[in-house]
Order: sequence, then structure tokens, then C-alpha cells
Amino acid sequence: MQYTHEHLEIQKTLKRFIDAEINPHVDEWEAAEIFPAHEVFKKLGKLGLLGLTKPEEYGGAGLDYSYGVAMAEALGHIDCGGIPMAIGVQTDMCTPALARFGSDELKREFLAPAIAGDVVGCIGVSEPGAGSDVAAIKSHARKDGDDYVITGQKMWITNSLQADWMCMLVNTGDGPQHKNKSLVMVPMDSKGIEKAKKIKKIGMNASDTGLIYFDEVRVPQRYRIGAEGSGFVYQMMQFQEERLWCAASCIQSLSNCIEWTVAWAQERKIFGATLADQQWVQFKLAEMKTEVESLRAMTYRACELYLQGQDVMELASMAKLKAGRLNRLVPDTCLQFWGGMGYTWENKVARMFRDGRLASIGGGADEVMMGIIAKTMGLAKSGKKPAA
Repeated sequence: MQYTHEHLEIQKTLKRFIDAEINPHVDEWEAAEIFPAHEVFKKLGKLGLLGLTKPEEYGGAGLDYSYGVAMAEALGHIDCGGIPMAIGVQTDMCTPALARFGSDELKREFLAPAIAGDVVGCIGVSEPGAGSDVAAIKSHARKDGDDYVITGQKMWITNSLQADWMCMLVNTGDGPQHKNKSLVMVPMDSKGIEKAKKIKKIGMNASDTGLIYFDEVRVPQRYRIGAEGSGFVYQMMQFQEERLWCAASCIQSLSNCIEWTVAWAQERKIFGATLADQQWVQFKLAEMKTEVESLRAMTYRACELYLQGQDVMELASMAKLKAGRLNRLVPDTCLQFWGGMGYTWENKVARMFRDGRLASIGGGADEVMMGIIAKTMGLAKSGKKPAA
């Protein structure tokens, strides 16, 4: 996959926006453990950046998925991990199924305002007892006339404390685990919703993450996305884009981490020379850059095949696995070269060290990715299907 002039111009526009509207406020928003999502999303919407791959009739640009990858990569220019993740939830996690399978009415009511930046969305999958094991969710919806009445909990939900709606995976039947779930659009001001807790995390501090309770929450059945019982399948399809987004969004930030460390090493004096004069330091940073470029190549290849209509579950899982591992390895290696300065809270490498750890957990843990890869290799035993 090669970026065209149009791809690069979108990245330039986004980076200018980040330099002017986001990075000057990152420290403040990190300290507050929340950022003004409605304000930021509205500005991104005015630039046309929240619907690059979404249909034009709902305000999107109608571009192919490579433009979404280009945007995800440019979001790595932000000096923290929480804000890019929050934006990615809006563009690549809570809206793909809605755009692909939602009715025209649903798309006009929920998708178009999300593309415009008028509302903030979130994706409701994980629960206190069901993270990577998506099939194990307990939240359920019973039918009452033309409505669903939803009861349950959702946890680790990005944007949920500011969200106007949730794309919620919920059990709508009593059949097999993979065929009894539906995706339902749930307005977050509905009666019976309690935003119970803002979760304090070790990283991704600017992103608000909530524990949400649903007690007899009533929504119309017409708010269901697509066919009843197809929610698990739709969510697995969303996961492909989410995992590609995760991989792409790490490329720039990992490259930045290495570049910051190179600049530091060239200035830092140690034993009569600079840190960069030490061959061990040179070799480790060269190795790290090589690893990041391998992630770039894998991500671009997966995107290219996805554009051709191929199933990229294996490659997306590999890219997600690689991104998670590098988000642990690169900041940890670089932090060591910063010495005591790397152990300070304000250091950007230290922030990456904290923020990057989530990439091996969220969106499917490393072990889930390896389970999917093993299954595609024919190694997983029958009946031992990995959770996706």
C-alpha cells in the first residue's frame, strides 16, 4: 500500500490540527483525567475527519479504508495515548457496524451526527465478567411490545462518561452464545442508565473510562443494528477494523519515542562521550526502528488485502499482537536510556510507557490474538475456539 498525495494531505491537516488544538492542552487534560470530547470532536467533524470512510449521504467522505489507516497513523502525533484512542472509538470502533448494517433511519439519527462531531459515541462490549471472552457477556434485553428492555453492566468503556450514545452488544435471545446477541443503539440519557464510576487507570489518563449500569433501560427495537442475533458476527467484523486501527495508530507514536530518545542520547554526556556514542545504545535503537518498520509493513499489507475484500482476521490479529508487544518493548527500552529523567511523570517516554501497556490488553489481549492465529494455522483443537 502506498500513500497518495491525498492521503498525505489528510495527515498534514490532522497534524496541524493536533499541533494547534490538542498537544498544547495534553498535560492539562492528562492531569484532569478527561478531555473535552465534544469540543474536540466538533472541530474534527468540521474538518471532515470523523467520517473519512463513511458514506457520503450521511456526511462522510466515502473514501476507502486506507484513508482510515492514514488518519490512525497521524493520530500518533498526539503526545498521549488516551485522546487518539477516544477518537479511534468514534471513527473505527462504535460506528463501522452502524454504517455497514444499520437502517437508513438509524444512520441518520446516530451516524450522521457522529460524523459531524455533534455527538460522542462509545462501544459497549466488555463487562466486569467478560473482557476478551466476548461470548460470555451477561447483559440482556427482553422484548416488551416494540421495545427492548435492557439490564446489565458494561465496564472499561472508553468515552462512556461523555458519550451521547452507546453501540451496545447485548443478549437478545436464549440460543447459542454466538447467535443470541445483537448490537443495539442506546442513547446514554435514557432512564435507568447510571454512570457509576470513573475508572482510575495507570495510563491513558486523558481518556474517560466508565463502569455503566443498565436497569430496565427501554429503547425501541428499531434501534437494533441489522438482524437480531447477528450482533456477535457484526462485532467480530468491527474488531478487524479496530485491530488494524490499533496497529496503525502505534506506528507514529513508536517512531516518535525512538526519535526523542535519539535526540536525548546525542546530547546526554556519559563517561566522557555522548550516550549515542555507545554501540549498545546505537544497536538497540536500530533494532527498535527495524521492529517498528516491520509493524508498518504488516499493517499496510493487511490494509491492502482488506481493500481487496479479503478476510484479514489473521493479519489484523498479527498486527495487533505486534503493536501491543512493541508498545511495551520500545518505551521500556527507550526509558532505560533516559535514566532518572525517564522515571519522571512529565517525561513523554514515561507517558508512553504507561499508556502503551493497554495495547496488549484492550481490543483483545495478546493471548486472544495468538489463539486466533493458532486457529488460522490449524493448530487449535476442535471445540477450543479462541474468543475473538
